[in-house]
Amino acid sequence: QVQLVESGGGLVQPGGSLRLSCAASGSLFRINDMGWYRQAPGKQRELVALITRGGSINYADSVKGRFTISRDNAKNTLILQMNSLKPEDTAVYYCNADVQYWNTYNLNRSNYWGQGTQVTVSS
Repeated sequence: QVQLVESGGGLVQPGGSLRLSCAASGSLFRINDMGWYRQAPGKQRELVALITRGGSINYADSVKGRFTISRDNAKNTLILQMNSLKPEDTAVYYCNADVQYWNTYNLNRSNYWGQGTQVTVSS
C-alpha cells in the first residue's frame, strides 16, 4: 500500500541537467533512509546517493560534485539534481525508501522501490 512514484527522466546532451523526483504515498508513518540507485544495461545496480531522515548524505565517487540529493520530509519527496551529465550516467534510475507504514491496525516496516525512470545522456 506504499508506492514510490518517479518523474523527471529523459534524454539530454552531455553537459546537460535533469532533476529526478520521487514521491512516496500511502499509509505512511515514517520514512527513514532514502536513496537513488541506477542500473545500466549489462551491469549491476549501484548506489548513486543516499540520504538519511536527518540529512546525512553519501554519494558514489562517480557523481560527487555533479549530483545533489535532497528530501522534503513534510512532502515525502526525494530529489536528485543531476548536472554536468556524462554518457556514463546513462541508466535506469530507481528510487528506494525504508518505510514504516500502517497495515490495518499494525505498524510495519519494509523497503520499497520505485518503478525506475530512464536517463539517457547522448549527443
